[in-house]
Amino acid sequence: MHEAPPPTSTPAPGPSFSAVPAEPLSHGLKQRHLTMLGLGGVIGAGLFVGSGAGIAVAGPAIVVSYLIAGALAMLVMRMLGEMSAAMPASGSFSVHAERALGRWAGFSVGWLYWFLLVVVLAVEATAAAQIAHGWAPGIEPWAWVLLFMVVFTAANLTAVKNFGEFEFWFASLKVGAIVVFLVLGLLAVLGWLPDTDPVGMTNLTGQGGFLPNGWGGVVSGVLTVVFAFGGLEVVTIAAAETDDPARAVGRAVRSAVVRILFFYVGSMLVIVTVLPWTAQQAGLSPYVKVLDAIGVPSAGQIMNIVVFVALLSALNANLYGSSRMIFSLAERGEAPRGLLKVSGGGSRETTGAASRETTGGVPRRAVLASVAFGFVSVLLNLLWPDTVFLYMLNSVGAVLLFVWALIAASQLRLRARLEQEAPEALSLRMWCFPYLTWVTLAGLFGVLLLMLTDEAARPQVLWSAGATALVLLVAVGRQWRERRGPA
Repeated sequence: MHEAPPPTSTPAPGPSFSAVPAEPLSHGLKQRHLTMLGLGGVIGAGLFVGSGAGIAVAGPAIVVSYLIAGALAMLVMRMLGEMSAAMPASGSFSVHAERALGRWAGFSVGWLYWFLLVVVLAVEATAAAQIAHGWAPGIEPWAWVLLFMVVFTAANLTAVKNFGEFEFWFASLKVGAIVVFLVLGLLAVLGWLPDTDPVGMTNLTGQGGFLPNGWGGVVSGVLTVVFAFGGLEVVTIAAAETDDPARAVGRAVRSAVVRILFFYVGSMLVIVTVLPWTAQQAGLSPYVKVLDAIGVPSAGQIMNIVVFVALLSALNANLYGSSRMIFSLAERGEAPRGLLKVSGGGSRETTGAASRETTGGVPRRAVLASVAFGFVSVLLNLLWPDTVFLYMLNSVGAVLLFVWALIAASQLRLRARLEQEAPEALSLRMWCFPYLTWVTLAGLFGVLLLMLTDEAARPQVLWSAGATALVLLVAVGRQWRERRGPA
């Protein structure tokens, strides 16, 4: 193992963009890995199971809720893609925030996102273990959790291409499952399946109409589904470990956002067309209901397998993303320098004058630090799910929105400077800048305000705001001490 070189200076707002420092990590991810990571990263249990809660409050208009939430996520990803294509880095938006707004911003958004990932990791591991326990009741859930954590820790400690392969096949299964579901749903709507009659638009207009709960239901639906789009950010973190980061992230962002909107909105349209929206229940998969209705045998077990794979995929991606984020923080002096150790050895590829390591360059200590906290989160979830862990989960409940808002604020600052200093780096541009960036910021703050008015969502906003304030206080305190210098 060897240690990445220390930063030569403390970055400050307004650096030159003419030369972006090379990452000490390997370049083992391929374009196909990144593309499928972008497609599969957000297709998880939130879609397959959580969408039932959205349908229950919005009715058929959940399609509009997904369009609004998806458009918001797409705009954020376009901004993030613009910055990541111009300045690829394993810390992604944390690095961009530091360049745009100062060290306090990079420190805050990096640590908040790391905390978000390692806490959510516990939810995914526990949920996957419950499914596996149902298949093999003789094995306790904690044993399944231990197995998952060991397997994915091992995969992340080896060459990054192993992580890429895991995610490629996981994402392929999820995408394939949704494509089959869309085809079967369309055939059911048209009445082309055995023993089925054409459904038509009856379920879209009956049972109270398309807007049974009015526009208030649409808004409630947005609050329910917007967090399902979290996870796209990992694409820009992973881009730093590809052969051509700027080109790879541009292609991944362009393809992912449109296809994900298609999968999400298309799925919801099929669900509310095939069955009355009143048939759906929060906590039950609407996909299972539809597959049962059109006569697919063992629909429940099929979806259990898909959800299981989705959870393991998200666990794997979160472990990867958290390790790279804390490694990037250590690179910039915002986390312990001991985390900068990366694995060495392996083969090297030479392209022209450039030589790149392909199987080394794994930040193993950063992986172990992330998985260690993940284990702690899992234990808290197993021992005190309704007290300690619930408070932790609430403290990250709205962090994603804070991260997205900082991405938008960073893009506002960096775009103008990039156009002046390095316009050739803008291979991917945000649409209608700066107007759509401001619209996105307004939309994010609007969602936060709506969450404050919602009794169920309010604790998440308040706890997340408290966690954010605490991290900001630490960031500002560190910066103040550094400016004062030694006593």
